Amino acid sequence: MLIRFGASNYRSIAAGVELSLVAVDHDREAAREQPHLGESLLTLAAVYGPNASGKSNVVGALAWLRDAVKDSIRFWEDDIPLEPFAFGTGPTEPSEFVIETTVGGVRFEYVLEIGTGQVLYEGLFHYPEKKRRRIFEREGSNLKLQRGLGALSGTRELLTERTLALSVARRFDEPLVSEFANDLLRIQVLGQVPRRTLFPNWRAMQRFFGTADTTHWFDGQDNDQHSLSPREEGKWPTLSRREQALALLRLADLGIQDVVIDEQEIPFSSSGETRTQRRLRLVHRSGGNSAPLDFSAESEGTKTWFGLIGPVLTALRSGSIVILDEFDAGLHPTLSAELLRVFQSRVTNPYGAQLIFTSHDTSLLNHLNRDEVWLTEKRLDGSTRLGALAEFAGERVRKSQNLENAYLHGRFGALPQVDQTEFLRALGLIG
Repeated sequence: MLIRFGASNYRSIAAGVELSLVAVDHDREAAREQPHLGESLLTLAAVYGPNASGKSNVVGALAWLRDAVKDSIRFWEDDIPLEPFAFGTGPTEPSEFVIETTVGGVRFEYVLEIGTGQVLYEGLFHYPEKKRRRIFEREGSNLKLQRGLGALSGTRELLTERTLALSVARRFDEPLVSEFANDLLRIQVLGQVPRRTLFPNWRAMQRFFGTADTTHWFDGQDNDQHSLSPREEGKWPTLSRREQALALLRLADLGIQDVVIDEQEIPFSSSGETRTQRRLRLVHRSGGNSAPLDFSAESEGTKTWFGLIGPVLTALRSGSIVILDEFDAGLHPTLSAELLRVFQSRVTNPYGAQLIFTSHDTSLLNHLNRDEVWLTEKRLDGSTRLGALAEFAGERVRKSQNLENAYLHGRFGALPQVDQTEFLRALGLIG
């Protein structure tokens, strides 16, 4: 489970932000006790704030770190796709990322500092007996390994100034490294669109990422990146993957009773050829009748819910993280609230899967605890400030407070400052 994540000098994040999933209130189902930490961790974290205040950049920084570990060997040969804060000294200063997680009951910490075109510092540590121990530490091209980890010695030969040591080391058969790296790579991201990419059609790929992943749950095919076995037999339902996905689809009360995945022949008039392609259709019921409709004809809300099914079930089954940018886009608030309950419940979420999301839907605040809410604001220099609602402005927010009402009345800030004066003057309606 994620303990905390921090980033500095990334997009609108300048001086640094930290998102913590350590619970303030322990006496509830969504707070999962971690005896080795002496703390409880949360299964939900929501980021609220005005448009352009940096909400997406906060969760995007975590997504960037995941992609860096996955891609640095293959795609960083000539350049590091990093976007530092654009103002002041941002372009010349290093960027830093820090993540702490628990893997198999052990706390891990990973620190990465990147400068212009090169990795400056990188370190992976663990706390097997509550005492910090180094797994590896790297400054420039100098790599130090924990004694007894000879299996990682080949990392030095493959290391370059733009390659992450973690990307290289995870390929060797050393559980200490591979288990942490695999846990990081299991993070699923929906809604985030990187500004720099190797794929010209990345926006379309991201939009339908969840749809493709969900389809595997209905047709029995496994997705190599995200399909995992349950951690303990007996805790996860014995229903088939298709039955689990269909149950979650029906939960939304969309009038859909089944999913059909088949093949259709597509004729090409120019060449006279006929090609076969897979087709996804949702079977709707109407009275005593039913009919399959092509997925492209479905509403945006139906497409959104369908796209969430695969990533959500994968996370619940493996205890991994789902990042969802603009959670409220296309979903009815009742459905959004139901998804929160799925992650909060120990019955539906036995392995501590975590949902981290951004949203403008204030009604969801009625279903969140004070320590599950984070607020972003834009500073005068254009940088993002991230603060915990539980301790807004240094004052402990009451557990019983109506969060939605207080937020909408400006109690916690993080609201757009709307002023019509300039607009009315431009229309010539005022002097």
